[in-house]
Amino acid sequence: MTTDTDTRRYDILRLVADHGPIGSVHLTEHLRERGYSITKRTVRLVLSELDEAGLTEKVGGKGRRLTQDGRAELERGRVTARTQHVRERLSDLTSRVTYDPTEGAGSVVVGTVRVPTAERSTLETVLGRIDGSPLGPTVVAVEERGDHLEVSAPSSVTVDGVLLSHGIDSHPNTLGLVEYHPDPTPESLPYDDDAPGERGGAIRRFTDVVSDERATLDLVSLLVGAGRTDVATALDGGTGLLVADNREIPLARYDAASELVTAVRNRLGGVVDLRRPRESGPFPWGQPGWTFASLTYAGAAECVIARCVESGIATDWETLAGVRPRSDLSRVPE
Repeated sequence: MTTDTDTRRYDILRLVADHGPIGSVHLTEHLRERGYSITKRTVRLVLSELDEAGLTEKVGGKGRRLTQDGRAELERGRVTARTQHVRERLSDLTSRVTYDPTEGAGSVVVGTVRVPTAERSTLETVLGRIDGSPLGPTVVAVEERGDHLEVSAPSSVTVDGVLLSHGIDSHPNTLGLVEYHPDPTPESLPYDDDAPGERGGAIRRFTDVVSDERATLDLVSLLVGAGRTDVATALDGGTGLLVADNREIPLARYDAASELVTAVRNRLGGVVDLRRPRESGPFPWGQPGWTFASLTYAGAAECVIARCVESGIATDWETLAGVRPRSDLSRVPE
């Protein structure tokens, strides 16, 4: 976790970048405007430390400016800040999930994608094909936004909120691309499974693990935008590529989690893989710890967004758009 000292150091670097060269007096004023209770002496001491670290330098009679190393440090801080922001948003959204998969009611986390209104027919085809595949059912809200249609669908993060509401902690592990087959046979899988495909098809393996923390969920957008997915092949009955995330859950709650996760998938779509620690399966980093089970989920929103991008009809999208009542979402018309 970022400490107060680290935050202050980052904020001072940012102010020097925005206003430099700047002296300690004006720098103190800017910090106080942003809520810091800080003295000019403390600011001078921090600036001296930054000088010694080679991150700032004096400009005769004008104050400090960033060095090249300082600009690099500031950029690293921005990456950290973005990651922290996503972590906080993820935590906030999961805590607001009230969805009960046994009743089919409550609030879910949604991702959104915007499509030109002129592409409505193509959009309906995309949604219908996902709904008619093992990745279905597809429940969405399609709303007019000027000359665009905004599609909202349940995000995989919803399952973390459902588990949390039942007292089951999930620990985000990673996200990446998974090889997926809609209609697998036991012989076609690289692991043992006597009943494959019962939860929306089968995740065969992770082909690319992008992050060691699910909290950097904006990487979903990077993968989708880079054209790394292949939902189309999966809809044609072949082996496709989906974006999925993996988390660990306490083994002691395996049975309860299994019932909840299966119910979520059956009502909200996507594909799920749930494994005990010594089962063989599509683990991103190898088998989970002795007291944890592994849960991988490619949600409906991630599949819908990816397929819209693949089809060339998406203008923009957001993987963590917010929380909406399940009642706002409807099954795609046949």
